[in-house]
Amino acid sequence: MTESIAETGAGAVQEARVAGERPARLVALDVLRGIAILGTLGTNVWILTNPEGLIGYIDDLGSAADGGWMWTERILQQLAQGKFLGLLTIMFGIGLAIQQASAVRRGRAWPGSYPLRAGLLFLDGVLNFVLVAEFDVLMGYAVTGLVVAFVLATGERAQRRWLAIAASVHLAILTLIALAMAFAAPQDSAPGSASREPLDPNPYADGSFWDLVVFRLENALTFRVEAVFVFAMSVALFLAGARLYREGVFGPDGARIRRRLMLFGAIAAPIDLLVGVFGGDLVLLTRYGTAPFVAFGILAVVAEFYVRRPRLGFAGRRLTEIGRTALSCYILQNLVGSALCYGWGLGLAARVSPDARVPFTIAIYLLVTLIIATGAHLWLRRFERGPVEWAWHSCYRALARER
Repeated sequence: MTESIAETGAGAVQEARVAGERPARLVALDVLRGIAILGTLGTNVWILTNPEGLIGYIDDLGSAADGGWMWTERILQQLAQGKFLGLLTIMFGIGLAIQQASAVRRGRAWPGSYPLRAGLLFLDGVLNFVLVAEFDVLMGYAVTGLVVAFVLATGERAQRRWLAIAASVHLAILTLIALAMAFAAPQDSAPGSASREPLDPNPYADGSFWDLVVFRLENALTFRVEAVFVFAMSVALFLAGARLYREGVFGPDGARIRRRLMLFGAIAAPIDLLVGVFGGDLVLLTRYGTAPFVAFGILAVVAEFYVRRPRLGFAGRRLTEIGRTALSCYILQNLVGSALCYGWGLGLAARVSPDARVPFTIAIYLLVTLIIATGAHLWLRRFERGPVEWAWHSCYRALARER
């Protein structure tokens, strides 16, 4: 993509072209964005196919129902859990570094007009949250990007200090959560503990489109808790992404950095999978603890692949197309999934039996992936930007001229 997510954080392809980036580096950026978008769908699809949406998903998190598909569900959920959210967050930081470098080369002040871009992304996030998905990440990224944009205007030493502080705060929060879970475990396992009452009425299965809008607004504070909780982690990942970009992680000279990141990812990946699958409620600690390290490993593997082999194959071209229209694809995948699963659309989630939930979820994932990949391919045959990217770019240019 060109603007919106790309401008605000995931890459800024056109900025990179102006900056004279290596073709292999551009290929890796586009492919990584595509992987991040499809990876976030790998987590969100379990929300969409739950009869009670995000409420039911959170309630079931870490406790897949018994049955023939139990281990498949646990493994598939854990493979996607947090890794691609982390990857997308890192890509936002890389995009900020690209924009800053372009502004410096053009003799423009930084952050300059970036707050306007962040404001537009925040508005995109508000609309996406209210109309499409209560698990929207764009609002949080807009706020984080605004903070990090000003941090990037400071020196290297100050940026390292900010990164260390943000990472330390996040680690402290995870430690407190782990301690709280350890002390609360005996109480949670006490006999006769009451479970959550089913949603009644259930706006996901029985409500109209407007009913879901109202439900999101009524529970906005609850649905936005994660964005507040991960703020420190997001700041750290933004800054880490920006630093990796400046140190040449996508270029031939970044081999040593890539090897280190791949080593971190190789160590974190089995720990993340085992703890997430067998640890029950500890899935929260893997999502925000080990998963970001796996995300760094994924980034390094893709970067290394395209440094060695800059040509795109069939899969690479499809991922690149999704990456170039990332904001449109992010919104479209949630919209299509909602139309298939929620009551205002076909209402399939409530009609599927619990025993068929896993194969149904896999089928929905594959179908939505096919739809957005086909849509991105057909759209880019005629247009340079995705539809949402075009609208964002037009609004930004109009507002910037008014300044």
